[in-house]
Amino acid sequence: MTQSELGLIGEHQRSNWIRLRTMILLRWVAIVGQITAITVAQRVYNLQLEVGLCYLAVGVSIVGNLIAIFVFPENKRLSETENFLMVMFDLLQLCFLLYLTGGLNNPFSLLVLGPVTVSASVLTLRSTLILGSTALFLVTLMVNYHLPLRTLEGFVLRLPDIFIFGQWIAICIALLFTSVYSRRITREMHSMSEALSATQMALARAQKLNDLGGVVAAAAHELGTPLATIKLTSSELVDELEDNPDLREDAQLIREQADRCRDILRSMGRAGKDDLHMRQAPLIEVIREAAEPHQDRGKEIFIESGPGPDGDNGQPQILRRPEIIHGLRNLVQNAVDFARTSVWIEAVWTNELITIRIVDDGRGFPPHLIGRIGDPFVRRRRGESERKARPEYEGMGLGLFIAKTLLERTGAELNFANASDPYLSESVSGEPKGALVELIWPRAVLTPTPQEQGKGFGDNQPFEI
Repeated sequence: MTQSELGLIGEHQRSNWIRLRTMILLRWVAIVGQITAITVAQRVYNLQLEVGLCYLAVGVSIVGNLIAIFVFPENKRLSETENFLMVMFDLLQLCFLLYLTGGLNNPFSLLVLGPVTVSASVLTLRSTLILGSTALFLVTLMVNYHLPLRTLEGFVLRLPDIFIFGQWIAICIALLFTSVYSRRITREMHSMSEALSATQMALARAQKLNDLGGVVAAAAHELGTPLATIKLTSSELVDELEDNPDLREDAQLIREQADRCRDILRSMGRAGKDDLHMRQAPLIEVIREAAEPHQDRGKEIFIESGPGPDGDNGQPQILRRPEIIHGLRNLVQNAVDFARTSVWIEAVWTNELITIRIVDDGRGFPPHLIGRIGDPFVRRRRGESERKARPEYEGMGLGLFIAKTLLERTGAELNFANASDPYLSESVSGEPKGALVELIWPRAVLTPTPQEQGKGFGDNQPFEI
């Protein structure tokens, strides 16, 4: 699937998800907390503060909120720049209040983490770096530059220098850690959400094709009777119009076109029955169907099957589920893309398990990425070597994730390795090969129950004209 087909939302567009009303509500909460803190410090603890400047800073926030409420519509969503400016304003306003109230001697100095964490969650890396650098710079300035906290008697409330230094170190580390942590978790959540959306789209597409095949088969069956009537009537007209050559030719044309419609509907009905209108099929046929789109791409695909040590000779009939076919197809596509000349697919069954191995003769998986194969990440840049190996590929790196997700939904266990690994057994042809993907199902999961076998679709009834 190409990027245009999926249309996943990038990092820049995600910043447009935030509603202005959400930011306004968060700012109202901050304003209430700031007013409460100033009032308690002044009235309860009798601290001498620059009350006018403090309330001026809070008042600017209030005015900004009121303007935003009355000027912009309720459903407005902020752009990247607007989000950045709002968070930057909140950061500067908070640091100004901390400057007026003791700097790092103020226990509320930890609130500097809030705006930076928000930016790391919703804004781009560039905006987050600017906000984080600004916060670090302002916190560093407040170590030495701030208005002191004084009691009513004139005593200055300040922490020992070693505690101020520890406070500064703690805030700096917390800024870095929370920003990186929040950004990483948020990006992984977005990647997982987008990849699952792509998986659902792929599965929905396969299901639509399945439904379309049933419609085609039903249409071919139902149109058989009217076509037979048309042909019978046109044949009688041909016999009765021997003395009128012009009308006789028209009747013959009708009969010929009825024959042509019969042939077309027979082929469509056969396609719908054989490819899409079956609930179950032999294991090897499901594998062939999954690999069929990649048979003519210049690489040889060898499909082999056989029973395992305690398996019976009869090939198992398995449920023909769209998840299995689409997942196997993605794995075969990946193998064909990276193979030099050949891809081997081996199916083995026992009384308990069904195993499918897909091996290619390419370079194999990068050893440092084997543990991460199947993670939902979007390919950002293709290297020169990959462009040469996959010149026709324009995807986003979600193919293996989609395949892994679909196949695991059917009960499969997936193992990724390199067949040249000395700890693995030999590959299908008896020689070490490139990348190896092993799928293992409990046999009971794939084979239909007696009730499901009784509910299978029957063959389309042939019609004769």
